[in-house]
Amino acid sequence: MVVVRAFAPGNISCVFKIIPHQDPRLMHSLGMGFTVREGVWAAVSAARETEIWFNGRSLDIPTVRGALARLPAPPLKVELETPLPLSCGFGLSGASALAAVHAADALLGLGQSREELAMAAHVAEVEQLTGLGDVCNQHHGGCLLKLVPGQPLNAARLAVPEQPIYYRYFGPILTREVLADPDRRERINLAAIRVLGELKKQVDQPQVDLEICIRQARTFAAESGLLADGRVVQALAGIEAAGGAGSMIMLGNAVFSNRPFDQCEETALCNHGAGVRP
Repeated sequence: MVVVRAFAPGNISCVFKIIPHQDPRLMHSLGMGFTVREGVWAAVSAARETEIWFNGRSLDIPTVRGALARLPAPPLKVELETPLPLSCGFGLSGASALAAVHAADALLGLGQSREELAMAAHVAEVEQLTGLGDVCNQHHGGCLLKLVPGQPLNAARLAVPEQPIYYRYFGPILTREVLADPDRRERINLAAIRVLGELKKQVDQPQVDLEICIRQARTFAAESGLLADGRVVQALAGIEAAGGAGSMIMLGNAVFSNRPFDQCEETALCNHGAGVRP
């Protein structure tokens, strides 16, 4: 049996502005975020009917199924593996879909471009309300700023070097519940406008200090109303009291920082996007 493997990095979304559109190919988000060392591995092989496995158990993931349906592909077995937690802001729905379509394309020799594969995963995310901008970051890799409405895969890479990142997960936030609430969406977008204006100043810098980006993300988290969980607030207070910078991972009750903090786990910012791997 032939098996092809592909990888897509996890993504920490820091700031986002929702760009609504009836066409899912044009609905997306502007914002800032960065990819991390860990992500999703997809192993894809032929099957009589499409089946999806996540960390060793059968799990129907509509975003993965929807992305595969956009390819001219027969039924496939998709085995997904990741050390990162679901629904905690690492963009695993998008990473799973993106890794799956890369592996499927290579297995079947479909000849789809990287952009076509990314768009298949992006559209599936939008249709399932599991995300708006993770796939763009996972497609490119690195610390990215998205400023162009109507172009879901357009991003400027900020000159942030690869470095350790520390995080702690407290609990999930269902992205679809936030994206479906018009009042919350309006407040999020208003908060994002000012912060993105500040972050835009970093685009042409020869090197960008990640701490500057994190502090802007912290402002967005508070002003958007998304920073509401007491455990997240307390963790951020501890990070800041120790002289570090931290913010909330969008969208999850989780915290990230540029310095170690109580009961954190370590990952690293990485500059590599999705693709087939040995």
